Amino acid sequence: MPLVPRARPEPVANAVDLVEATRRHGAPETAVRALDGVTISFPAGSWTAVMGPSGSGKSTLLHCAAGLDRLTSGRVLLAGQEITGAPDAVLTALRRRTIGFVFQSFNLIGSLTAEQNVALPLRLAGRRPSPEAVREVLTSVGLGERMRHRPREMSGGQQQRVAIARAMVTRPAVLFADEPTGALDSASARMVLTLLRGMVDAAGQSIVMVTHDPAVAAGADAVVFLSDGRVVDRLLRPSAREVADRLARLEG
Repeated sequence: MPLVPRARPEPVANAVDLVEATRRHGAPETAVRALDGVTISFPAGSWTAVMGPSGSGKSTLLHCAAGLDRLTSGRVLLAGQEITGAPDAVLTALRRRTIGFVFQSFNLIGSLTAEQNVALPLRLAGRRPSPEAVREVLTSVGLGERMRHRPREMSGGQQQRVAIARAMVTRPAVLFADEPTGALDSASARMVLTLLRGMVDAAGQSIVMVTHDPAVAAGADAVVFLSDGRVVDRLLRPSAREVADRLARLEG
């Protein structure tokens, strides 16, 4: 299926950089370190899966990298731009221009059609959606014939593909995905993973994805493992069995 090429004015080596990233929750005397001095880079034009036991800091890392949550200390660079300590208004504008989000729950607006859901980020950014651009991105995810359908008229896999099209319509520098196949049946999950793989290989998209599923993680270029808020391992192009074995050792 055709993919929408991503416009990048200046290439950067990394989609996201975290430097000595620490995030504490709670009062100082009883604070829990969700991230504990994490330094990691997510290369541009690649797909990285983030895994680890429950409470290891996966979601915190994703939220801090995307500017949804602030670090207690350390630095975050997004597409080469420093966002540490940026005002909320600057972060909001940056997210609308530079970041795409895909979540397990789809987060589509039920009263809107597929094309209206896809156009929404552009409207929120104060831009007039181009019908051609909306049609192109929906066609790229295989839903060119479902533009006028509402979420209740589509399967879970189709709704997730609408969510991906919505995330991609602004041509973001990096796509953050939080358990994007968690609510899907196996056939729909495979279709979504094939779509994400194609976005990296054909369109040069950068993806950072949290997942608990070794089979899903095995589709990525690299898998990063967290434990107790720290990066403890990284595997390149692993098999699902290798991912499962490494995760089992962390959870054991």
